[in-house]
Amino acid sequence: MGSKFKNFGLIGLGMVAGVAVSMQFSALAQKNAGNPLPVEELRQLADVFGLIKSDYVEPVDDNKLLTEAISGMVASLDPHSAYLDKKSFKELKEGTQGKFVGLGIEVGMEDGYVKIVSPIEDSPAYRAGLKPGDLITRLDSLPVKGMTLDEAVKKMRGEPNTKITLTIARKTEDKPIIVTITRELIKQQSVKAKMVEPGYAWLRISQFQEPTVEDMAKKIQILYAQDPAIKGLVLDLRNDPGGVLPGAVGVSAAFLPKDVPVVSTNGQLADSKATFYAKREYYAGRAMGDPLAKLPEAIKNVPMVVLINTGSASASEIVAGALQDYKRATVIGTQSFGKGSVQTIRQISADTAVKLTTARYYTPNGRSIQAKGIVPDLNVEETAEGDGFNSFRARESDLQKHLTNDKEKEVVRPKVDELEEEQRLLALAKKSKPLEYGSKEDFQLAQALNHLKGLPVKVTEPKEVKETKDAAKDGAEKSEKTDKDGKSDHKKK
Repeated sequence: MGSKFKNFGLIGLGMVAGVAVSMQFSALAQKNAGNPLPVEELRQLADVFGLIKSDYVEPVDDNKLLTEAISGMVASLDPHSAYLDKKSFKELKEGTQGKFVGLGIEVGMEDGYVKIVSPIEDSPAYRAGLKPGDLITRLDSLPVKGMTLDEAVKKMRGEPNTKITLTIARKTEDKPIIVTITRELIKQQSVKAKMVEPGYAWLRISQFQEPTVEDMAKKIQILYAQDPAIKGLVLDLRNDPGGVLPGAVGVSAAFLPKDVPVVSTNGQLADSKATFYAKREYYAGRAMGDPLAKLPEAIKNVPMVVLINTGSASASEIVAGALQDYKRATVIGTQSFGKGSVQTIRQISADTAVKLTTARYYTPNGRSIQAKGIVPDLNVEETAEGDGFNSFRARESDLQKHLTNDKEKEVVRPKVDELEEEQRLLALAKKSKPLEYGSKEDFQLAQALNHLKGLPVKVTEPKEVKETKDAAKDGAEKSEKTDKDGKSDHKKK
């Protein structure tokens, strides 16, 4: 059992600037006997190394050359594999506890720029007004274009109370936004909860960290202390980029029958072919008891809704997929990100490591979510007027070199008229206010509560489906017109 946790710790989304990305460790030692090294290609690598050392215009440090070679080799695999140098590895380890020094933004890469996936709630970036979809074009005076994501993240990390100036490109603004943010030691609370209406509870998980299962259990106990006869529960996983696999298993186990399969994984190594169950040993460390042991029995049967959107990825997709497969909850919102791969930390020296994609994961019914995501049972857009800024958010399938879905053929998202879409978003931005999840203005939450109460829900056809249907309809109409024109010409002749 211990080896399973060593090999399946990290399943977060992309990189995080000053955000805890939880992980487990695994020694590098693996069986290579059946995979002989390509001697000729390695000789070429050595030749190039020697050529640079002897012929390059100025001396180059050996360590720099070798480190960059390793980094480039790993980064060429997929968007989530990366080499972790001493600083990155240290920051990643610190992040497992959910406290770190930084800005508080979850980030990815788009068109060579750093794209904000989501600002962490109550962080410096959140207070500065940064929004999902913003592109960071400059860090202080340095252009981001040309940096790797790792390099950009390193520059955004730093010491407490130091400042960094970000230049932001926002699709709804004509001019760049320049904002100076002070780095802080951030203690992220990944779980929030409250009674949003008499009898109806809201439980939000913003990221899956090591303390998440225990924190969630405490929040649920508080909710039931406030109202022992809760009629319905909304589990909010919107913009949750993922985190540790044990956290996803534990959150799922709180609501599912005891001992059922929650998620399975499959990769090259024997250890990557595993199934994770709703059992204590799969979500609680050896030193602790069962954090779910004292939960009220009613939590297993309370009517539930899971809220997701395009920013819901990885661990949050595991939870949504499991609860959907067992019909334990109705999934409401918009299609999730689609990160169905597992990253393992392989330590290669005392202070460096490789974050390597080692497996795909599957829901209890065997669905692969990779490059597809969770499709909600009820598609509800972000606002009553439409999907807000959701259509501009990248998904796993939009990332270069992403792993393919090995179970289903990927559906290519229809291309949109970007100019027309930008004009629509600009008009929407002028009249919209920043949304606070769990507030009275939260449209998707209101629809989730309607569903729990048996009231009508404002369901809309997913934008991609509508555009595909419209394209097919246009094609059919053109074909019909051609047929009619042909018949008419025939008669004239």
